[in-house]
Amino acid sequence: MTKFLLAVHVIAAIVAVGPVTVAASMFPPAARRAFGAPGDADALATTRLLHRICRVYAVVGVAVPVFGFATASNMGVLGDTWLIVSIVLTALAAGVLALLVLPRQSAVLETAEGDGAVVEEAPGERATAARAATVRLAMVTGIFNLLWATVTVLMIIRPGSTTGA
Repeated sequence: MTKFLLAVHVIAAIVAVGPVTVAASMFPPAARRAFGAPGDADALATTRLLHRICRVYAVVGVAVPVFGFATASNMGVLGDTWLIVSIVLTALAAGVLALLVLPRQSAVLETAEGDGAVVEEAPGERATAARAATVRLAMVTGIFNLLWATVTVLMIIRPGSTTGA
């Protein structure tokens, strides 16, 4: 049963976290293109699609820790330091995604669509504010990605593990 749970955990991580990581990373440059060409429907559609991918796969990503806990419980490693650190980093990554990345993507998208408060500023100020928003979004997205990369390394290396890995 442990092998099955581990397989589902790894597959869920690849299928759910991978798309969020890529789409979240692609969002800031896509948003800058949408701001740079306000009449370009394709640029705006791309930005909307990337945000939708992030939202949908963030929900699907809940399966990763669920099956991770089940696997760890079956393996009897819930108290291992490497796993506790991974759990904390996973919670931080989820928090960064839910509290920083997704809301900022929504705000940037609203602004790009013309519904945000930034639109009422002069065009030069709007471009500056939009650029600053996408730069901040890229920064928090990078933090999210770094947290997930660290969790991945911890899951592979498992420091202090006695399983021979």
